[in-house]
Amino acid sequence: MSPERYKEKKPSLVTAPVAALLSFFVPGLGQIMARRVQRGLLMLGAMVTIIGLFIWRVNLLGRRVDGFWPTLSKALERNTFFISFTILAIVALWVWIVYDAVKQTRKGKQYGNAIFALILLVFFGIGWQISEIDIVKLTSDANEAWLPLSKILWPWDAAVTRSTESLEAGAEVLVDSEGPAPPKPERVEGEPYVWVEPREGELSRLDDDNNIIPGTEITVYGEGFAPETRTEIWWSDAIGNEFQPRYQGRYVSTVTDEEGNFEMTMNMPYRLVPPSARGQQIHKVIGRQVSEVGPLLPSDPLVLTIELIIETIFMGMMATLFGIVFSVPVSFLAARNLMSSSWITLLIYYITRTILNIVRAIEPLIWALIAVVWVGLGPFAGIVALTIHSIAALGKLYSESIESINPGPIEAIQATGATKLQTIMFAVVPQMIPPFVSFTIYRWDINVRMSTVIGMVGGGGIGFLLVQYIRLLEYKSAGIAVWFIALTVAILDYVSAEIRQRFV
Repeated sequence: MSPERYKEKKPSLVTAPVAALLSFFVPGLGQIMARRVQRGLLMLGAMVTIIGLFIWRVNLLGRRVDGFWPTLSKALERNTFFISFTILAIVALWVWIVYDAVKQTRKGKQYGNAIFALILLVFFGIGWQISEIDIVKLTSDANEAWLPLSKILWPWDAAVTRSTESLEAGAEVLVDSEGPAPPKPERVEGEPYVWVEPREGELSRLDDDNNIIPGTEITVYGEGFAPETRTEIWWSDAIGNEFQPRYQGRYVSTVTDEEGNFEMTMNMPYRLVPPSARGQQIHKVIGRQVSEVGPLLPSDPLVLTIELIIETIFMGMMATLFGIVFSVPVSFLAARNLMSSSWITLLIYYITRTILNIVRAIEPLIWALIAVVWVGLGPFAGIVALTIHSIAALGKLYSESIESINPGPIEAIQATGATKLQTIMFAVVPQMIPPFVSFTIYRWDINVRMSTVIGMVGGGGIGFLLVQYIRLLEYKSAGIAVWFIALTVAILDYVSAEIRQRFV
């Protein structure tokens, strides 16, 4: 083994039994008295943190119970494995710390960091429970994620559309009100026909826990439709607003038989009835077949995605340009090698670096929320947010590049009697062009990708459209947006590599 792996240590201040006793009462104290201060402090901090996290999780699992032991008992009942594992791990770690304290009092070279592996294992176990990782649910419910994922991975059938013709018929139903049920609709020769049984009932509603209480079950019958064709079921409320009910995340529909007839059962959907509604509430159940005619045309999701991905690219570009304009002068103020000539310039340096650190610490998403309040919804808010963060990020990168430049040209220029400005122009700037170009391209790539995120809070760009599609469960439309984001990032990465190869 390499001799550099071990370090000679100073003689311990206490004997082995005393060190063990000290670490028994205060974990790590024996190591500190054995002159392994850093090791002892790490063990003390780890034990205090682990015990604190354990007590916190026990209180959460055993809430609404008074007393420590009843709380621990309830927590053990709710999560037996985690509580048992953590208790055993704390005891084992405590014993190991006591044993380690004895080892650290011995003369000569000391080593042995396996105890820190146990500390990491305990933190991993606590983190597993805090993060609520559920491997069983991850595998057993994988099928639930496949349907939206498959639509996102291959959304292109939603990228085109055709003009449509519809064939429909409907029947009235009485909901949540008293009075005679509407009569069956009259048949019209040669036209589709729909009727419902029963023709009255109650809509689905929410209980106190916001769980759906199913409405009255009805049977919908249809005749005279196109045979073996998908037929959508739509619902029209008392004021004529139409919507397509969902069941288990899917729109309610059926397929007609060979004669163009269908029969299906469904529950009356959830629909808010305004408090001002008076009298009978007559709703309508509609069977609708939609057929496509004419040539293929780009769909609305495709057109919107293309428009907003262009907006996103220019948001990133404009934010990067504005960031360069403001960050370049700031970077010279934040470079220590240029600002250490006097206490005034050094003070300016510290103030500038502090401001850059604060601004950079605030995520662009937070700046976007502030910008939306400041300038309103839209791409301008996104540009403002990205520009602010870009100034801080580029200012730091540029200044660190300035600090790492070769001092030789600076000394040579200064020896000729050049001014401060001349020194910067002829000795600093030529050395800064390659890293400036590299960092600028990198920041543009970041800004384009970040534009998709800040759009989710109203900062414009394709992110706003993407989050709307996801909220509406329009996964194919969301998939189109995701594909365009991925293609845009890939193209920008290629362009960035070409530019970097030419200038860096």
